[in-house]
Amino acid sequence: MHIKTILTQTYHDQNPGTSGLRKKVSVFKQQHYLENFVQSIFDVLPNFQGKSLVIGGDGRYFNREAIQIIIKIAAANGFGELIIGQNGILSTPAASHIIRKYGAFGGLILSASHNPAGEHEDFGIKYNVNNGGPAPEKDTLAFFERSKVLENYKIAELPELNLDEIGTQEIDSLKITIIDSVNDYEELMQSLFDFDLIKQSIQNGFITLSFDAMSAVTGNYAKRILVEMLGAPESAVQNGTPLEDFGGHHPDPNLIHAHELADLMFSENAPTFGAASDGDGDRNMIMGKGIFVTPSDSLAILAANATLIPAYATGLKGVARSMPTSQAVDRVAANYKIPCYETPTGWKFFGNLLDADKITLCGEESFGTGSQHVREKDGLWAVLFWLNLIARRRQSVEEIVHEHWRKFGRDIYSRHDYEAVDSKVTNAIMVSLRKQITTLAGQVFGDFIVKYANEFCYHDSIDGSTSANQGFRIGFENGSRIVFRLSGTGTVGATLRIYIERFEPDVSKHHQDPQIALSELIELAEQFCKIKQLTGLAEPTVIT
Repeated sequence: MHIKTILTQTYHDQNPGTSGLRKKVSVFKQQHYLENFVQSIFDVLPNFQGKSLVIGGDGRYFNREAIQIIIKIAAANGFGELIIGQNGILSTPAASHIIRKYGAFGGLILSASHNPAGEHEDFGIKYNVNNGGPAPEKDTLAFFERSKVLENYKIAELPELNLDEIGTQEIDSLKITIIDSVNDYEELMQSLFDFDLIKQSIQNGFITLSFDAMSAVTGNYAKRILVEMLGAPESAVQNGTPLEDFGGHHPDPNLIHAHELADLMFSENAPTFGAASDGDGDRNMIMGKGIFVTPSDSLAILAANATLIPAYATGLKGVARSMPTSQAVDRVAANYKIPCYETPTGWKFFGNLLDADKITLCGEESFGTGSQHVREKDGLWAVLFWLNLIARRRQSVEEIVHEHWRKFGRDIYSRHDYEAVDSKVTNAIMVSLRKQITTLAGQVFGDFIVKYANEFCYHDSIDGSTSANQGFRIGFENGSRIVFRLSGTGTVGATLRIYIERFEPDVSKHHQDPQIALSELIELAEQFCKIKQLTGLAEPTVIT
């Protein structure tokens, strides 16, 4: 094959966030923009010549075009094999599994996750390392530093590859394999869960379900597993065809963006179980008839019931949660005397703990849950875990949740997002919080006495690395918390997330509306950060 070296212009905005580089499609389509970032990654990675690279994405607009470019750059840089999902499709957890199963050097996942898709919306790309997990901070920082000085990239002159036909072809020393996007993941799920029990519960009517794929990547996976394998009716999978613009959906599985599912689950005709996943298949929203399960509660409930599931029958090594996630899983860990780790937001921080066999389950409040089976959060895995749990316990979602609260107490929890805020405003808020935080300990605000106040800094016990500036924590004597954090997943302005949590051991108060139960803390949060005052916003953009 003929390889060209192309002189390029340098871009200075290619700093990957917590989940890769995310920008508007128009930014990625700038001359040399995608090529520069991919070459910067390859320039940093050591000793990959002749080895394999997994490539796939969530099918959003620009996915196919980007894959064709990546194939040519990977070929020019000396990869020996490219493993690509059929039609250019791979869910993020499926890609993680394939990297691990086939011993690939790493993978490039094309996704902006839960961000909107389409010609005028978002695109993203991230590199996953050979354990199947996102590249650690030291690598993403190196990618960024390289991108700021890049002068040229290498690209092979190759014809456009047919991404739709499964099979293998060789071009000189390069082997290119198009694989079925679902097969490997389907086999993995069968090894973890009791498919026979779930299928029987669906066939006898004990479980009825509705799964909203939000016109994104999990449609293919859900139809294969839930319908073809487990016997759910075709109507059980809503919006099951992946579309380049996700059908206009905002593919974030929460009560606002998955409102059709939420409306169904709170109606008289609600099925036993409802769930939704996001753009790239790594997030999940869990609902039962008349109840929404917060991601924090979901993680805690899965941990408390893990031994009922075949893959976890021998018990858990430990659990981990991101810092803003509620402390519900901490209470489960304490009860069962297993370790519980608190990490920054971002799945890559769980990777070291999983690889070191310190934990078995992990999760984030941002609708992500996972386990040792891959190194990404996994939406459909969480759905199957819940289905297996319902079938085994012979209880409704509501019964399972309420029984959990009675045993462990309830961490009443809510997240308030202020999206697309002027970055100058959010930066000023963080500076103000940094000044306040040193004087808050011991102060009294009504019924709330500040026990501690700090800026979260994480020291990785496995590799010794330190991650500073991970958000502000204000903890109170009664177990309540307020957390402030800037999100790194948006592409316009900045998003300030405020997390409010109150522990309630009194069973008679477990069924309060969270916004009412948390009202004093919500007022305190505004007193500390003044986001409404500074922006003129009357309320958060999204409340979950």
